[in-house]
Amino acid sequence: MVDYYALPQTGDRAWPGRAVAAAAQPADKASIVVGALAADVASAMGADFNLSRFVPFVVMHEFEGLLFSDCEAFALGIGRTDLISKFQDIRDKFATPEEINDSPMTAPSKRVEALVAGYQKPLLGILAALEIGLPRIRAACPNFSDWLARLEALGSADL
Repeated sequence: MVDYYALPQTGDRAWPGRAVAAAAQPADKASIVVGALAADVASAMGADFNLSRFVPFVVMHEFEGLLFSDCEAFALGIGRTDLISKFQDIRDKFATPEEINDSPMTAPSKRVEALVAGYQKPLLGILAALEIGLPRIRAACPNFSDWLARLEALGSADL
């Protein structure tokens, strides 16, 4: 699981597909990087590498984006029900929670930090995710849901 937004586009540390994805539609960016990354890993590992067991996930902006899947549960989970409408206002500006971002200053965590003084990502993010629940996050976040489905399929496949 890597954060798309922070992946280098150019230079020696550029991630496969990142520069191409920059010009793509928001819904296509993650899949472009995942496809390019898979091809790069397969090329580096050789013909014997089982690519079906390599299941990368590119979260578009940050983990906090997923928390906007259910704004009421998000606010309840962090003990700030007074922020339900503010979280919902943010969420309503985007087609999916996975698209929440405009710049480094408006990344999902920056939006949360602006509303929640002392926001602690490891603690409050986990509490919010537990309150929201995986089914609601999956329903609102198609890229995340597709990644989990691929992981689940590995568990049921004859490997």
